[in-house]
Amino acid sequence: MDTAILNTEIQEFINNHLNSDITSLLLKGIPFPSVSSKAIIEQIEAKKRSEKKLPTWFVCDNIYYPNKLNIEQTSSEITARHKASLINGESIVDLTGGFGVDCYYFSKVFNTVTHCEINDSLSNLVIHNYKQLGVDNITSKNIDGINYLNTSEKQFNWIYIDPSRRHDSKGKVFFLNDCLPNVPEHLELLFSHSKNIMIKTSPLLDLSVGINELKYVKTIHTVAINNEVKELLWILESGFEGDIHIETVNIKKETKELFNFSIAKEKTSESKYHKPLTYLYEPNSAILKAGAFHSISNQLNIYKLNKHSHLYTSTILIEFPGRSFKIESIMPYNKKALKKTGISKANITTRNFPETVQQIRKKFNIKEGGHFYLFFTTDVDNTKIVVVSTKMN
Repeated sequence: MDTAILNTEIQEFINNHLNSDITSLLLKGIPFPSVSSKAIIEQIEAKKRSEKKLPTWFVCDNIYYPNKLNIEQTSSEITARHKASLINGESIVDLTGGFGVDCYYFSKVFNTVTHCEINDSLSNLVIHNYKQLGVDNITSKNIDGINYLNTSEKQFNWIYIDPSRRHDSKGKVFFLNDCLPNVPEHLELLFSHSKNIMIKTSPLLDLSVGINELKYVKTIHTVAINNEVKELLWILESGFEGDIHIETVNIKKETKELFNFSIAKEKTSESKYHKPLTYLYEPNSAILKAGAFHSISNQLNIYKLNKHSHLYTSTILIEFPGRSFKIESIMPYNKKALKKTGISKANITTRNFPETVQQIRKKFNIKEGGHFYLFFTTDVDNTKIVVVSTKMN
């Protein structure tokens, strides 16, 4: 950590060039011989990436940023704030502290927070930043989190851990024991220091795989922002053996779409099926990731179009955790029927359908955008249909 970067003139230079072309800046030359140009460029790039993701840090003076890759990998303030709303207590330890965004929000709901970070320079700049942010109940330890627990006798109300994947050779399929730290391998150690554990994982982790690798799973949270699943949160409670509950959230600008269900009920329930009625519903991505396909039909008293379509319908408009549409017409899937509508521009979605959106656009010469939403799907009779609709929300 080069404290010369915090010089007033250098900080002004960084702030004045957040939107500048980096190549042009380097060609022009950066007028601070006491600090490397590379270090200043890293600060510019990292701060720029923090503008929307970490606005609290962005507006605070004299924040020291790590490289931009670390900013990309850290939790956003939106997700950090959400996970802090799920737990509270006297004490929590974050075993994989990183840039410290999660700990910052934990500090608002816990009396004491311990931040463990093995990287020396990252640990030092986090300590510096907490002072700038006026946080005084976080203790930072420059140590591997697992080693910290191995050498400590402290008990915590909660342990938080965000393991990172070691490699991507397995593509989209991966296991928790592919990660560092290997959480399943260290569960006994974790539970010897706390009865409650929160694990953050990538949404790429299959829920059934995580359940099989872990034990005492009480709740799983699927967290989406603007319909993009960002992370899974696993709540483990020592000795818990009951039904696992899944809580889904899609955080939008003004609201949160919430839907909760249990795995046992999902497995034993069956959806009601019907051909498209007056309204059409598409669940948000957090619900689709969680696999609440039958629970949403039963809880909201709506019909499913087909076992594999994951689209729903009703005669009366309901408040739905996802997108809602007014059905304008329903037609069989063929060129003649589509041509008759005169639609040359539309938003297209496929569900349980053999062709891709790109193939359909090319085949029927339909441009992207416009007022209409076309759903290419399969109905309860396994007939390929097109639902022409307009958006309600």
